[in-house]
Amino acid sequence: MRIAILGGTGSFGGALAARLVAAGVDDVVIGSRDAGRAAEAAASLGGIRISGTTNEAAVQGVDIAVLAVKADTALATAAAVAEALGDTPLLSVASALEFRKGIGAFPDPDATSLAERVQALVRGPVVAGLHSIAAANLDDAPPEEDALVCGDDERAKALALELTGRVVAGRALDAGPLASARALEGLTAVIVNLNRRYKAHAGIRVSGVD
Repeated sequence: MRIAILGGTGSFGGALAARLVAAGVDDVVIGSRDAGRAAEAAASLGGIRISGTTNEAAVQGVDIAVLAVKADTALATAAAVAEALGDTPLLSVASALEFRKGIGAFPDPDATSLAERVQALVRGPVVAGLHSIAAANLDDAPPEEDALVCGDDERAKALALELTGRVVAGRALDAGPLASARALEGLTAVIVNLNRRYKAHAGIRVSGVD
């Protein structure tokens, strides 16, 4: 599988790329607005077929791309790569949260999920996932967590489940249609609040699913 990580020089994108390479995925393209930074990040991973380039160039010829930029730049990045992306599936991992001082993190008040807004900008199918997994949890080893993925296109979702299954020690689970992204993105707020309250690196394990 050839995978592009858009925003691969950021904290989550970089951690995801490193975890994929450690898991034996040897065809990863790091994307960034700065091709030089992307090339440096790719070189630091040490894989034979790891490369770095601009986001627009990174999505060409891949099986799936991961939109790993921060939430506040996700829509602009999706729009910028839409033409180059074409029909290629796109995995959206960001969550748009609202932070209130002294209270905590709240789910995005928008009526639609960020992933659904991304879908409105690109032609290929968008899937959503990895919202409950923090970058820090990917650093040393596959986290003992489950990865939840949702989407409307079955082939795109299968690719996303295969990808996410490579980076966690738990399971990659199908969480239904893309509309479920609203709940998955909101789950990030729950994780953030747990981490702050208990000074932890919380994750999710789903019980009762074989």
